[in-house]
Amino acid sequence: MDNTEEKKSSFLSFYITATVYLLFNLRIATEPIDSVIATLKQIGVTAPYVAGITFVVVSFVQYAAGGEKVPWPQRFRLFFTIGIFAGLVYGIYDYTGGGTVQ
Repeated sequence: MDNTEEKKSSFLSFYITATVYLLFNLRIATEPIDSVIATLKQIGVTAPYVAGITFVVVSFVQYAAGGEKVPWPQRFRLFFTIGIFAGLVYGIYDYTGGGTVQ
């Protein structure tokens, strides 16, 4: 595979990961604006934790690689991947009624 195909594949996988991240953090409400607000709140709540976990993972990878820096697109891809799992777990918690008082 030549360099241009490799770059296209890398950018495509980056955008697919970002889209899946948004999809897993999407919170559906009755009104579209309520959905946007709920989704932004969801991302705002989980993003600091995801960023922290990503920082630890990137630090570990850099240490294991002998100090070689992890490129930024791969860091963002790790952030999105960890965020997908966080969105899944938090979504299951939300949709099963874990956050509501009965």
